[in-house]
Amino acid sequence: MVPKVKKAAPAPTKAKVKAKVLKPRCPQKSAPRRNKCDRYAIIKFPLTAGSGLKRSGDDNTLVLTVDDKANKHQIKQAVKKLCDIDVAKVNTLIRPDREEKAYV
Repeated sequence: MVPKVKKAAPAPTKAKVKAKVLKPRCPQKSAPRRNKCDRYAIIKFPLTAGSGLKRSGDDNTLVLTVDDKANKHQIKQAVKKLCDIDVAKVNTLIRPDREEKAYV
C-alpha cells in the first residue's frame, strides 16, 4: 500500500481576493454608541425617609437609590463627581421592589 499524499489547497480566485478588499460604501452605524450608565443615570435620588435620615445623622452616611445595573465602583465614581466628596466605601442592597439602595 502506498500512503496517500495530501494535495495542496488551490489558490483563491481573483473574485474572492477582490471581495475581501472591498469596503462598505457607508458606515454601518450612523453615530457611536452612547454610554447609558453615566453618573446622572446611576444615581436616581437620595432617600429621605426615616432610615435614610437616621443613618445620615448617626453614621455620616448618604443613602441613595441607584440604578440596579451599576456596580460599587461606578456608584463610588458617580458620588465623587456629583457631590465632590471622598467616598470611603459603598454598601449596596437590593430591596424587595427590585430597587437598589446604596450606603455611601
